[in-house]
Amino acid sequence: MRKLITEFIATFFLVLTVGLTVTGGKGDFAPLAIGSVLMVMIFAGGHISGAHYNPAVTLAVLIRGRISISGAAGYWIVQFIAAFAAAYTVMFLMGDKVPSEAAAMADATHGLVAELIGTFALAYVVLNVATAKGNSGNSFYGLAIGFTVLNMAYALGGISGGAFNPAVATGISLLHLASWSDFWVFLVGCFGGGALAGVIFRINNPDDK
Repeated sequence: MRKLITEFIATFFLVLTVGLTVTGGKGDFAPLAIGSVLMVMIFAGGHISGAHYNPAVTLAVLIRGRISISGAAGYWIVQFIAAFAAAYTVMFLMGDKVPSEAAAMADATHGLVAELIGTFALAYVVLNVATAKGNSGNSFYGLAIGFTVLNMAYALGGISGGAFNPAVATGISLLHLASWSDFWVFLVGCFGGGALAGVIFRINNPDDK
């Protein structure tokens, strides 16, 4: 239960930060806040749950072999519940600034590729800094993962919105910061990127079971 509580709390604050910074008009500073809150939540909860906070990362860890299917299912449930809770909290706090509707992506194909690349980078870093035996006990994993989100948000956010996380995609769709018509782009791109990272890790680390 403590793992699920940790995943809920951190995913909630991640999606909450995304919603509040974007609706609050923080613009170019939003990725800095988002990467930072992810970093601190990883340091806060990594020793308890492994600090996934992202259904696509959970898929990558499942493929990598560090979580069971039942464990992954529990993580997915609380991550998406946290996204709903965070989105409705943003509505309560900033309801007057939440858009009434969102425009669709200019190019869904480009958005799909951007989400796949960004999520792959994130999950690849998570697997290698937080789960690899060669990096066991390191003190930098939270910073590495947070900066990956920061970098990918600046590099690819203008193309897809820069979710790299199906829970975040759920939150921004509920807040009309992304169109529900593009939700499939986030699901396919994020879960695809996570799955690819898991496969690559197994290929590159055949003895790290």
